[in-house]
Amino acid sequence: MRYIRPSSLEDAVGLLANASGKAAILAGGSDLLVRMKGGFIEPDVIIDIKAIDALGRIIENDDGFVIGAAVPCAVLGENTALRNAWPGVVEGARLIGSKQVQGRCTIVGNLCNASPAADSVPALVAAGARALVRGPAGSRTIAVETIPVGPGKTSLAPGEIIEAILLDKRQRHSGDAYQRFTPRTEMDIAVVSAAVNLTLNDQGVVEKARVALGAAAPTVLLVEEAADILVGSRVDDGALERLAEACSAACRPIDDKRGTVEFRKKVAGVLAKRVALTAYQRAGQK
Repeated sequence: MRYIRPSSLEDAVGLLANASGKAAILAGGSDLLVRMKGGFIEPDVIIDIKAIDALGRIIENDDGFVIGAAVPCAVLGENTALRNAWPGVVEGARLIGSKQVQGRCTIVGNLCNASPAADSVPALVAAGARALVRGPAGSRTIAVETIPVGPGKTSLAPGEIIEAILLDKRQRHSGDAYQRFTPRTEMDIAVVSAAVNLTLNDQGVVEKARVALGAAAPTVLLVEEAADILVGSRVDDGALERLAEACSAACRPIDDKRGTVEFRKKVAGVLAKRVALTAYQRAGQK
């Protein structure tokens, strides 16, 4: 096994594209090292991207935020501007692992691990986040929800690396939120999760909405029917009940030792109601 620590993204892309055998990207390592220790994968080449300065930064510009692929989740929570603009995204990121893991894990790694129960992904999908992808053919920008295509599988082409996550500038009267259900209060995997992002008009009526569910299907679900229910409402009790029904109906979960299909569908609706109300309250404060 070879370990390589490139100092530029171009070098990393070249190494990944030209690697002989199986290659793996190391950012935080909280997923990769666990999978290696468990014997699930054995890379021939490990490419450590932490030494690439541009990938370790959070940049705020006129368009919004650029979050580098190697930025630890703990740093996201320490960025006041990001936390104020996108609290739901930060909530999802800060639920990954323990405090020690938070200093290493990244939202890009969480996304590329392609677990249906990933905590940061539903909030990113609800936020309309995009991934800036660099590869041998150049750069492209794609919606975050198009990256995972199944458990442990992504749509990235050979040699491609996610350079950064892009979040738009927060609109006026808008807010987002994320919650999950776990048997324990922390250091656990979501049995089901929900994220909502809302934009209101000056009268407090929802103009735009995005609703995402995690651990409810092989990939994160963007539930357009649920979003349509919220648009035109003030997130009243009637809208919330219809929202819960739409989210429960959209779920395609599995039965396992952590939860049944029936349980997951029920909880998805409950969580959707809670995060929609939180997002609405946050939107009204901005």
